[in-house]
Amino acid sequence: MRRLLPLLAACAALLMLGGCAALPSISSPFHRTPPRPGRTTLGSPLVVVPTKSIGNFLVVEAKWDRYGPYHFLIDTGSSVTLVTPALAQRYASTDALLPNAPRVQVRSATGAITELAPTTLRQLSLGDARFDDVYALVYDCSALSAHLGIKIDGILGFPLFRETLLTLDYPQGRVLLQSPRRTALVPGSAIPLNDSSKTPLISVRLGERTIFALIDSGSDAPLSLNPIGLNLAFATPPRAGATVGTLTGDRPQQIGRLADTLSIGDYPLPRPIVDLTDELSAIGGEILKNFSVTFDQEHDRVYFFRDTREPITSPPRRSAGVSFSKTPAYWRIAGVVPGSPAEQAEIRRGDLLTHLNDEPVAQWDLNRYDQLIATGRTISLRFLDGLREINKEIPLCDLVP
Repeated sequence: MRRLLPLLAACAALLMLGGCAALPSISSPFHRTPPRPGRTTLGSPLVVVPTKSIGNFLVVEAKWDRYGPYHFLIDTGSSVTLVTPALAQRYASTDALLPNAPRVQVRSATGAITELAPTTLRQLSLGDARFDDVYALVYDCSALSAHLGIKIDGILGFPLFRETLLTLDYPQGRVLLQSPRRTALVPGSAIPLNDSSKTPLISVRLGERTIFALIDSGSDAPLSLNPIGLNLAFATPPRAGATVGTLTGDRPQQIGRLADTLSIGDYPLPRPIVDLTDELSAIGGEILKNFSVTFDQEHDRVYFFRDTREPITSPPRRSAGVSFSKTPAYWRIAGVVPGSPAEQAEIRRGDLLTHLNDEPVAQWDLNRYDQLIATGRTISLRFLDGLREINKEIPLCDLVP
């Protein structure tokens, strides 16, 4: 199966999810093979690109002109690269971005359709790696930038790295690029790619069953699972979770804990937390962060490696019971978890949050907020109500024990 945008969770990351939710997916109803990169040149045998870990995302920084640095999120779940209008305008080929150029339709997880303009970039560089004639879609990443707390200039899709051996080294905080023809043996469990069009779709074990899942670095979720035909056993039954944002709207989350063990190659993950979806099942950043993941597209293999084969535990999913849509000045309540302390405190969708623990929300980035949710007992929220402000003290809870 091939889709234009199989799962592009990151570009739709509109919400600051109260420490308890994955980012959503974007897909397309149109089956077409994405274009190959025009030309890839590696300036050294091993190109090492440092990353910033924000939530469960890897963000790379690149500077190849006087306008940089640029920041990109690598999304192996996307079959196309997205770039901001400013970057497209600066590096578009002469015949790109024509006013009457046909738009590309994409469908979000809500089923709604939107259209994005295609373009071709003359150049895009990551350290000593240069990519020429890059096909991309133009997308305004301002909401994603606000969510992550850093200006994002684009989202790099999986086909961009077709001519490289790509390693996402989460534990070491780096991306490695090598020639697939000049490398030694790669450590870890080798898993075949199960799609002829180079989608990073692999088989994994769930209990006694084999399922197929997309490796989706553009999602901060753990395991997103389509339950159709699986007869799943749950240690904690699914319940309503946070509201997650998509390119064209929001959707409610269903989250629980499985009773079975998920096995990726030789690595077990007992009783993982799962986000139920009607899209393609996927392994997101919350699981990937435990590994160094190497994609060998030339030989249709993916390697998972970590220093130990001890089981990977999934801690409880904690929550304040609210989801936020962020701006620099305030956070707007995008959703309230049913039955949560936030609902009991009469917090409503659309409420405007100005302070968190007596600090302006502008001082809270994603990593700091996630740490508060993971370790705190309560959270103080200050809302704007007309000309006055109202403080509410909300206990944090285990959404999924």
